[in-house]
Amino acid sequence: MRNLVILGCGTAGTMITNKLRHRLDREEWKITVVDRDDEHHYQPGYLFLPFGGYSRDQVVRSRHAFLCDGVDFVTGAIDKVDPEENVVLLEGGRRLPYDQLVIASGTTPRPDQTPGMLGPEWRRSIFDFYTLEGAEALAGALDRFDSGRLVVHVTEMPIKCPVAPLEFTFLAEAWLRARGLRDRVELVYVTPLDGAFTKPVASAHLGGMLEERKVHVETDFMVERIDPERKVIVSYDEREVPFDLLVTVPVNMGADFIARSGLGDELNYVPVDKHTQLSTAFDNIFVIGDASDIPASKAGSVAHFSVEIFVDNFLAHIEGRPMTGAFDGHANCFVESGDEKALLIDFNYETEPLTGKYPYPVVGPMDLLKETRTNHLGKLAFRWIYWNVLLPGRPVPLPALMSMAGKNVPAAEADEKEARDAHHHDRQP
Repeated sequence: MRNLVILGCGTAGTMITNKLRHRLDREEWKITVVDRDDEHHYQPGYLFLPFGGYSRDQVVRSRHAFLCDGVDFVTGAIDKVDPEENVVLLEGGRRLPYDQLVIASGTTPRPDQTPGMLGPEWRRSIFDFYTLEGAEALAGALDRFDSGRLVVHVTEMPIKCPVAPLEFTFLAEAWLRARGLRDRVELVYVTPLDGAFTKPVASAHLGGMLEERKVHVETDFMVERIDPERKVIVSYDEREVPFDLLVTVPVNMGADFIARSGLGDELNYVPVDKHTQLSTAFDNIFVIGDASDIPASKAGSVAHFSVEIFVDNFLAHIEGRPMTGAFDGHANCFVESGDEKALLIDFNYETEPLTGKYPYPVVGPMDLLKETRTNHLGKLAFRWIYWNVLLPGRPVPLPALMSMAGKNVPAAEADEKEARDAHHHDRQP
């Protein structure tokens, strides 16, 4: 009997477990999944909690309830991985030997990494919404907030769901407007990036939306500390942004056991081949979802699309065959913009978000980089799809690799792509 151990029973870990259990011979492979507790959180739902959109029972379910039969679910904290001995050590001393290891331990906000963030104002005037407790506490703070300076702040990239701080800003603006408070609140968006987003077309579009909503944007802001007494955030170049209510996205880091195991970089993300997710250091360790260092968004859609490529690659790998699948960094994200509308962005390692239709040319029904009611309904519907289709490992009728069908390609980019294609053709034997 060979052992497959999967560390993490979140989005990626659950999908992998269910898909591989159906593909691996039960007489040959034992599958063990480890997580610290039995609570699976629908993290996109955190965004809506501060505005009364979701309740706790709508975003929290049992982890093991989504695992298919024939899987061992172990609840416990991971001490470290010993990749030389091929064993996972749990706190308390339990040892889990493995022939193949999949790390899907995600990433978490770390407010302790920024001086002053966890001071006396934490969850009094300084809040996060990347945790369930933070989002629930912020709901109470927003109910009490009727005037002043509301600052939405991103500490450092990468973060889970990089559009979420923008979504919160748009939803807060609409929420304040609906309550007749908008003229009494100054909204400020503070980012370490040089624009609203990482990709030029999307950044210009989203930045224009912030400008339309009279949200001041403070760019290239690398926070050095938060002064809770004076209620200011201070950058390394000594700029200061005062706040009455600060909604911050703390530094995001991978699991601490990654550091204890000597497997990660300075943020505890594991270096992997960006196309196969195989560890660059160990031939029997794969890293899926937010736990890896691939240059893609740390988002559920990336986990979903990469898992689709990973499963066939994994089966080939354990049989000694070449891995022929190549994940392209495909991500798509709904961006809530308030007033029951949303945008959709679709991109990968090489192609930035563009305008157009998704997933089908002309008919859509989703519009790319355009605010529509249909996109908003799509975002709301995704919660049902997540619980009932994605986690159980059922097929989703969307291509894992990004398609250019339906996208409007700028002329310069189209010419560049044509030149690349011609060069590739000329080199064919």
